[in-house]
Amino acid sequence: MKKIAILPGDGIGPEIVAEAVKVLECLRADGLDIEMNEAPVGGAGYEASGKPLPDDTLALAKEADAILLGAVGGYQWESLDISVRPEKGLLGLRSELELFSNLRPAILYKQLADASTLKPEVVAGLDIMIVRELTGGIYFGQPRGVRTLDNGERQGFNTLVYSESEIERIGRSAFDIAMKRGKKICSVDKANVLECTELWRDVMEHVAKDYPEVALSHMYVDNAAMQLVRAPKQFDVMVTTNMFGDILSDCAAMLTGSIGMLPSASLDANGKGMYEPIHGSAPDIAGQNVANPLATILSVAMMLRYSLNESAMADRIEKAVESVLDQGLRTADIYSDGMQKVSTSEMGDAVVSAL
Repeated sequence: MKKIAILPGDGIGPEIVAEAVKVLECLRADGLDIEMNEAPVGGAGYEASGKPLPDDTLALAKEADAILLGAVGGYQWESLDISVRPEKGLLGLRSELELFSNLRPAILYKQLADASTLKPEVVAGLDIMIVRELTGGIYFGQPRGVRTLDNGERQGFNTLVYSESEIERIGRSAFDIAMKRGKKICSVDKANVLECTELWRDVMEHVAKDYPEVALSHMYVDNAAMQLVRAPKQFDVMVTTNMFGDILSDCAAMLTGSIGMLPSASLDANGKGMYEPIHGSAPDIAGQNVANPLATILSVAMMLRYSLNESAMADRIEKAVESVLDQGLRTADIYSDGMQKVSTSEMGDAVVSAL
């Protein structure tokens, strides 16, 4: 039996996770051998224990074979000290579980070609995999903080740091994925001004020697952002640092019409992973039953494929999502004239029905 830790989190997290759990319950009835246990994290974790990552939640996550996360954060916690803000719960999970490889697909479903803000001919057939390093870089580097200088002025500072081994392991993760796709990889850095990413580029070239079938190219991050909106189909796999990946993956997500459609996986060296939609907690629409649960449901498909070795069931989920889109069902974020607008729970029910 496989153990899944269910961490709904904050904002719309509980609503969208509830629909993903419906899908898991449906598959369990079809023979998927799983045990699900729920725990608070983020703002909910802080309210329960005074910490965004309660000890019991971390213990549950460590014991699990996979983790399903909703989202963290909300207006009511923004005034807290940064050390106990909800986002620290997410960063803590990534760090404690050594989830260094973040897979963020950007796929344009043919049914949603008109939902993209770019011309259909620019984005039709889009299928990009962004591989983001997740446990290093400027988000974790030390020293960091806010200090007061001798002249009384405050100064904020953060440290961008990567070791050779950190770069090599995310590089190998990306190259392994590229071998299963189009055998083309673009490494994104800022090697013209940042010594840290000059090393990044050098290590990527070293790793590439072990993958002679994969074509490696390099691109500065500012150009990569421009190219994503100019000609996104030039990319197959992109690999980059924690902060650059954070930014570029959200940019790529909007090429597909809605950030509410895209799942993600964060994996350790052994394939254990945490799965979550890439959108945030959206506190402005929390509790209204209007959020799109499809990214969370598709995150379950990624979980089945990458951590639970249930590719056939993953395929079933993805086909069920295609089916509901073919039926014209749309949540508010992807709605267009002539379609049928449905709620969060109605969309979840439709996917279960299609399964």
